[in-house]
Amino acid sequence: MATPTLTKAEDRTTVEHAARLAHVSKSFAGPTGAQLVLDDITLDVAPGEFVTLLGASGCGKSTLLNLVAGLDRPSKGSIETPGGRPALMFQEHALFPWLTAGKNIELALRLRGVPKSERRTEAERLLELVRLGGAYGKRVHELSGGMRQRVAMARALAQDSQLLLMDEPFAALDAITRDVLHDELTRIWAETNASVLFVTHNVREAVRLAQRVVLLSSRPGRIAREWTVDIEQPRRIEDTAVAELSVEITEELRGEIRRHGQH
Repeated sequence: MATPTLTKAEDRTTVEHAARLAHVSKSFAGPTGAQLVLDDITLDVAPGEFVTLLGASGCGKSTLLNLVAGLDRPSKGSIETPGGRPALMFQEHALFPWLTAGKNIELALRLRGVPKSERRTEAERLLELVRLGGAYGKRVHELSGGMRQRVAMARALAQDSQLLLMDEPFAALDAITRDVLHDELTRIWAETNASVLFVTHNVREAVRLAQRVVLLSSRPGRIAREWTVDIEQPRRIEDTAVAELSVEITEELRGEIRRHGQH
């Protein structure tokens, strides 16, 4: 029996939502008592939907992503991911430097239960998907920053999850490399029809990529406003429609920052 690989929408089990957050709050212990970081977050991510979480630094975006990933538990509320455990991609590539690009991907395949005899073929397929064909045997130190993030993306896709969580994965890259990877992510999302929940503090990045932008307030993080992005893909970060919506969202973000006294 062939090992299942990342499939398109018609081959996936139909679910009502890729993620459902209902009245989620999160507190952490602080020197003066419990500190409320997230407050009453209710959010659905539809199957195949690309949603960006946007907000100022410290508003709880990464905390929310960690809760959805199952790395932590909410203090209140509930989180459902009916398609199984989400795949998570971090800002840093988090590749094992003693393994090759291909072996890093194979590790995720092994944890998923893919037989050893099939792992290399699948790892090479995923490298082709992220346009790194031929890089299977390269060590991490031989790869550029953009190439490392492509391998990290392939490793996340190797988990065959219906929901991909991305925590500012391109923030440390130069503008040109980031632009190229925006194109690649849009293409891969279209090809696989995975659902994506993408954290960023870059307004134009949010608008360029997403079907829906969710703005979080700060201290504690609450959903302040949402925008549906009705701009045809593929988009460019310099497109007029992207720039115009980015200006509107930036004004809202600045208002949230002023309300909460951040700089």
